[in-house]
Formats: sequence, structure tokens, C-alpha cells
Amino acid sequence: MLDLSFDRNGVAPKDAATLLLLKDTADGPAVFCVERNKKSRFMGGALVFPGGKLDAADSDEAWRELCEEKDEEAPRAGFAADAAHLRALRIAACRETLEEAAILPVNDGALTDDAVLALRTKVAGGAELRTELRALGIKLHLARVVPFSRWVTPSAEARRYDARFFVCKAPAGQSGAHDDHETMASFWATPKELLARFSRREVELAPPTHRTLELLAGFESADAIIAWCATANLAPVCPALKPVKDARGDTLALVLPGDREHETKDARTPGKSRYVLRDGQWLPEDAPSTPEPAKEA
Repeated sequence: MLDLSFDRNGVAPKDAATLLLLKDTADGPAVFCVERNKKSRFMGGALVFPGGKLDAADSDEAWRELCEEKDEEAPRAGFAADAAHLRALRIAACRETLEEAAILPVNDGALTDDAVLALRTKVAGGAELRTELRALGIKLHLARVVPFSRWVTPSAEARRYDARFFVCKAPAGQSGAHDDHETMASFWATPKELLARFSRREVELAPPTHRTLELLAGFESADAIIAWCATANLAPVCPALKPVKDARGDTLALVLPGDREHETKDARTPGKSRYVLRDGQWLPEDAPSTPEPAKEA
């Protein structure tokens, strides 16, 4: 449920991390999706990629010995504050993906489905993930977790997140499973299939998810997606929420950078420049060629 106010002074967004798990199929690269619990206050019932808020423990220096990383990797401009912040965001993405999807980015074959499910159960019961990884003798393979994009919730929303999106090829031996708590269903699907289902109103997709799927749909393999990330625009995409008055009635638009009505004039993501709420669904549209005339009071 949206909690919006155009008069609200925007609250500071909380750091969050999302992981796009990829695998190659005969129909092209597929991505792992989970359906959020319909009772959730945030995006209930929507199809999303696993992810969640950054926890304080994700920044603990003790994680360094349990992570495989590129030496002294610094974040690209606009994505994270420094190398330690980037590591914490990657750890958050991995931790949340274990919790919501029963997949953990480690070396291929290091965890079977049964082993990763057992690990998730222990962590859900209060065990510390670092302790369990140390006991298993495995590390998070953070070098496989590649920055993809950054989205910030509009200031008009009461709950705001500064979400970093990462991509990662799913480790061999892990197929994924939802948790029946935060997520109620899960599956692998190609981006084109998901976009077709959205167009038939079979699934609900938030604008960042939809735009991400549009981007993924243009690639023929998981490796091609990961290679593209090296040149992707990682500057934050912070949509501006605007009222819309047009021939179809009064509604709302999420206006993206590059749109005529956004203060940032350079587009940061390819595609249409806004999402407009039409019959309960956020649909991609371009800005009208000329401003709509204001209705008389």
C-alpha cells in the first residue's frame, strides 16, 4: 500500500541491496523471482528479486576473512561510499538472498540444495551466518556479485530505500526456494516471459523491477549481462512522483531522470521516461510532447 504525501519532507532512505540471480537456459538467460507476501506493508504481492535492508552487522570487519573479493576494489562513482561500504552492500545482498531464496553466492558446488536449506534454517533460528560459514569452511564469493544499478524511493513515500542492484550467476548446485514467510512463491523465468505476463496483467511489477527486466531482455546470455555491467550507468535513479491530469483522468506518474519534468535532465536508464499509474498498474510511458492543460478549478 502506498503511503504518499506531496508535502512530506523526504525521510532519509535506508541502504538496501537486491540480487539478480542469473542462469542460462535454451530460451536465453533466466532470472530468479520471488513473490512477496501479500500481507507485506511494502510491495505486498509483487514479483521482486531477493533483497532487503543493510544491517549493521553487514559492515563488521570480521567479514573480510570470509569473503572472496578483488584486491582493493573501489566502487564506481555514484554507487557506494567506499570499498568497505560496497562490501557491506554485497554481504547484505547475499544474506537476504539466502533468507528469501535459499541461494548463497559461493564457489560452484560448495553448497548443495539440502545444505543451503539447512544453513538458512539455522540462520533463521538465530545462528550467525559468519559462524556457520566458518564452520563449513566456505566464503562468500563477492567477486561474482556485480553492481548493476541503483534506485532510490521517491521523497513522497513514507518508507524510502536506497537500493543497490547486483547481478550474479547462480552457483552450480543451488536451485532456490522461497521462505513461505516474506516470500510465498519462487521460480526461474526469462525476462521476456515476465514482461509478457505483466502485459497480460498476470503479475505485479514495481517500476524498478520492470525496467530491470526490460534491460535484461536484450541480452543472449548471463555472461553478456555481466560484461555489460562494466559500463552501466550506476548513478542513482530517484524518480519524482508527480500528479497527472490528462484525458484519461487524474493519476500519478513516477518521473525518471531524463524526463521533461525531472530536475535531472540526463537519462540514467534506457527506456521510457516515466511510469504512470493506470488502473492499478504502473505502466511505462514517455512524457507528453506538450504539457497537458491544467483543469479549471
